Amino acid sequence: MVSKTEHTVLDGSLVLNQPATGYRAAIDPVLLAASVVARAGDRILDLGTGIGTAALCLAQRCPDVQIVGLELQSELAGLARENAEQNKLCALVNILEGDINCPPASLGDATFDQVIANPPFYRADQAQVSPNQIKAVANVEGAGGLEAWVVSARQFLKEGGILTIIHTADRLADLVDVVGNYQFGSVEIMPFWPKQGRPAKRVIVRCRKGGKGATVLHGGLVLHNADGGFTREADKILKESVSLDF
Repeated sequence: MVSKTEHTVLDGSLVLNQPATGYRAAIDPVLLAASVVARAGDRILDLGTGIGTAALCLAQRCPDVQIVGLELQSELAGLARENAEQNKLCALVNILEGDINCPPASLGDATFDQVIANPPFYRADQAQVSPNQIKAVANVEGAGGLEAWVVSARQFLKEGGILTIIHTADRLADLVDVVGNYQFGSVEIMPFWPKQGRPAKRVIVRCRKGGKGATVLHGGLVLHNADGGFTREADKILKESVSLDF
């Protein structure tokens, strides 16, 4: 059984259990959840949900949607279920254990209005693999690489459904190429600047299955002030559960 610790997000309104060592949830899934434009009744699939951070943040902000979180690692899936129960969000969030390359039978022929994902950032042939197994699997791409995540998302999305992925800025070209290869269009790109004048380190890419619209590069969000504290705009998202509009 994995040793765990407790931390909070959204200014303490969500309490999350996570592994005590190795894998640690950061702000990426919070930003991902904030970027989702959800309509009442939407069914949303969170691929690689981890401890459930993005799914639970989204459920708290949008209590009229249904979310399924799919997680490969049994330890993290177990913590995600605990977190859904602890935060009284089990009615909105269902956690399944399984591989994106071989989804569990319980998903069956399910289709979703939206898919979100915070996939591993590092290519297997370029990464320094952590000795901590949970962290290694969470951080380093597995079989199929980035393409596998887009293929899985396409499988479960309705025609016209929306895929939203957060990734590193240096993989933006890879990500845009892959979604284009699988007939996603109407691509929107949202960069995140660590500080004013610094190169972006994270991007969110939002696209539509079968979309025909032009690619749009948004102005982005500056995360930190010169003193290292979060900007007011970032604070609204990370603490006040305000949506990230773009």
